[in-house]
Amino acid sequence: MQLFDHADIDARLDWAGLIEELRANFAAARTVAPVRQVLEIDLPNGDKASLLIMPAWEGGRAIGVKVVTFFPGNTARGKPTISAGMLMFDGADGQFTAALDGDALTARRTAAASALAADYLARKDVQTLFVVGTGQLALSVAQAHASVRAYTRVLIWGRSGEKARSLAAALVGRGLPAENCEDIESGCRLADVISSVTASTMPIIRGGWLREGSHLDLIGAFKADMRESDTAAISGARVFVDGRAGAILAGDLAQPIAEGAFLAEDIVADLSELAQGHPGRLNEISRTVFKSAGLSQEDLAAAMKVVRR
Repeated sequence: MQLFDHADIDARLDWAGLIEELRANFAAARTVAPVRQVLEIDLPNGDKASLLIMPAWEGGRAIGVKVVTFFPGNTARGKPTISAGMLMFDGADGQFTAALDGDALTARRTAAASALAADYLARKDVQTLFVVGTGQLALSVAQAHASVRAYTRVLIWGRSGEKARSLAAALVGRGLPAENCEDIESGCRLADVISSVTASTMPIIRGGWLREGSHLDLIGAFKADMRESDTAAISGARVFVDGRAGAILAGDLAQPIAEGAFLAEDIVADLSELAQGHPGRLNEISRTVFKSAGLSQEDLAAAMKVVRR
């Protein structure tokens, strides 16, 4: 049995290689990825936490299951809100083969999937990337998006200006033209591509702020009571998803659907369809949205790449 820690995963999953791995995996459509199970945990102090169970397999090749905890109250304690572990089994005989740091795997595959979607949906001439949020995924998201488009400006906004400045400095240290953005509305109005990675339960991105031809990447909200965008941001755009079954359960789509402002049938395509040749962006003026809820298929593809290297 092999163990792969954070450093191992970062070393084995470069952005270009991982994005192409996901592209090939979605195009091949060999993975079985049941809808993840989300269990709610009541804590003694009255808070609620979540346990997510995400299995996937390729018959005869590999079986994987990722287990994730989400403790939103950890923010106030200065601790990460998400923690995860990934277990791998041989697809031919079921033997336990590897355990991987799930936090590193999640950050890499989530950012890479969003960058893959942006490669299909963002205009080729984009210049400004706006990252909304400063949590665990923000650094990876900025780097992954910058691997598929040549941004001349990367703006960072967070509720904590100090964290936003720190993240911008870290990105500058990695060669990206990053800077802190003090106002979320201004950042949205300036951006060609927006990637939102927050645990917000209320809309923080307004459709009226979004530029013609822009691309909105929504990552953070994965439950029905979480939401990063308002209804106008969704109803006025061509909407794409990582996977339909999970995406319509997340608040960014579930709430507009409940309002009658959006239908599940309005989803234009998922990542598999994009990878298999769907045209994606049709012109330079339409707004596009990519809603990611997270797929165990992505976890399995990334983990297989780590293990086989």
